[in-house]
Amino acid sequence: MYIELIGFLAAILTTAAFVPQAYKIWKTKSAQGVSLTMYLIMFTGVTLWGVYGLFIHSNPMILANFNTASLLIMIIYFKVKHK
Repeated sequence: MYIELIGFLAAILTTAAFVPQAYKIWKTKSAQGVSLTMYLIMFTGVTLWGVYGLFIHSNPMILANFNTASLLIMIIYFKVKHK
């Protein structure tokens, strides 16, 4: 039980780390200074972690990585759109 709680806390914190950047980009409609390469690599990584979480039936891993992937998609979208 405690292991799942640690997993959910980690999921919340790692996903929340991208919220300020995503919010700033959304608010200003500018992703200048943001590395597209870094976000593409990060998106690929968290998507693979999410798939891995599906295979091992880890709800915290699934939740964290697919939520983070959603934020990263938004950041990547604005980076490409407002280039």
